[in-house]
Amino acid sequence: MNLPRLLPVTAASLLLAACATTSDIEQTRRELDAAKQQTSARLSEVEARLSNERLLDLVKEVASLRSEMAALRGQNEMLQHQQGEVLKRQNDLYTDLDLRLGKLEQAASSPAASEAESGASPAAPLVSPAQDALNKALATLRNRDFARAVPELKAVMDKFPANSEAQEASYWLGVAHTYLKQYDAAIDIHRRFAEQSPAHVRAPEALRLMAENQIELQQKDQARVTLRKLIKLYPNSAAATKARERLAKL
Repeated sequence: MNLPRLLPVTAASLLLAACATTSDIEQTRRELDAAKQQTSARLSEVEARLSNERLLDLVKEVASLRSEMAALRGQNEMLQHQQGEVLKRQNDLYTDLDLRLGKLEQAASSPAASEAESGASPAAPLVSPAQDALNKALATLRNRDFARAVPELKAVMDKFPANSEAQEASYWLGVAHTYLKQYDAAIDIHRRFAEQSPAHVRAPEALRLMAENQIELQQKDQARVTLRKLIKLYPNSAAATKARERLAKL
């Protein structure tokens, strides 16, 4: 074998192989760099997309919270309005009842006042046991001691069921329960009063107070029925005038 001739060929082959290997490595490195750049770009894109999605979610959440706050604000305003209406209605009711008690007080004091003005010696009045019991119960009512007036008025009704004083006591018993905010009891008492004593001078007012108590219990449909019944049965009464005004607001 001619070794001197083979050596250059072998050296050339090794050099070519070395060059080829270096070129492949560089190519691979470039491909890896390109892949790395693509991966980095894709990662940045994904991160940006996720960031945008989170931002959109936050925007939606903020919008939802604002909507809920607006709804709650509206509900609060509505509740405040309803509370104001309830307080006004109660004030109107109790003002009306106070006027009634005031008239009751004037009626109780007028005989004594007229006698004092005339200077005449008052004659001993002939007061029946029923009237005496009613007077005492009404005196308790005028003193605004409604809790004690209730059993006293009931006692008049129980002891003298056939007397006119029992009818009067029944009406004022409903008034006492109204002051005590025992609306169910007041409704039942005034209903029975109006049914059993339709010709009584207080029958129209009994129906009106019955309707007012129904309104306090949010029984507006029943109150409308009661007010229409009052207007139909007693169209020319003062209670009917108030009933028409109340119906217009229901």
